[in-house]
Amino acid sequence: MTRSAMLATTALPRPIHAVVFDMDGLLIDTERHVKLATLETAAAIGRPMPEEFYAGIIGTPWTETVTLLRDFFGGEDNLRAFMTAFEPRVTDLLADVELMTGVVDLLDTLDQIGMPLAVATSTGRLKADQHLRHVGIHHRFRTIVTRDDVTRGKPHPEPYLTAAARLGVDPAHCLALEDSHNGIRAAHAAGMMAVMVPDMLPATAEISALCHYVADDLHGVRRLICP
Repeated sequence: MTRSAMLATTALPRPIHAVVFDMDGLLIDTERHVKLATLETAAAIGRPMPEEFYAGIIGTPWTETVTLLRDFFGGEDNLRAFMTAFEPRVTDLLADVELMTGVVDLLDTLDQIGMPLAVATSTGRLKADQHLRHVGIHHRFRTIVTRDDVTRGKPHPEPYLTAAARLGVDPAHCLALEDSHNGIRAAHAAGMMAVMVPDMLPATAEISALCHYVADDLHGVRRLICP
């Protein structure tokens, strides 16, 4: 680690030696498309999904999400009917995903000082690589940790601890950027300095207590760490 690849700011308790990003809803504008596909498909198969239920599955590990959906739809056959209709709809909506506000400016700033960067996402390897390449930022990260690389997903700290280990950086000196509640819980449990950039979910009192800062967008993060 070179001196140029460290950031110290009075807004955070420790110098930053690496930055670990969530992907969906933080780097890439996917969450609203997934929500639309989910709610449309649930209604189309005759089982409308309340907004409150959907909010509860945002950021949960995939295996847990499947269990929750199976219970919601009333069994394996109905879950299969949902997934059969959902997959082509969400694939169509995600064909032209775009970057979230402020991504390029923040990555450029961090690149200029040689900051090690990683992604820790609950998305599977195939889709994560596809989406990051589609928006042109896959190459900007030293490592990408997906749900296929861990045995326990967020809110367990394993995804963030895996990213820190691959970067060779103490988690305490990693800045974690998240948009979901479970992501913040995972980053906090990993001992990282967590900053939330809300997308589909607001920062509740519980989540705010686990964060060092809540930013409106990634421009706000850049101003926080590089004033």
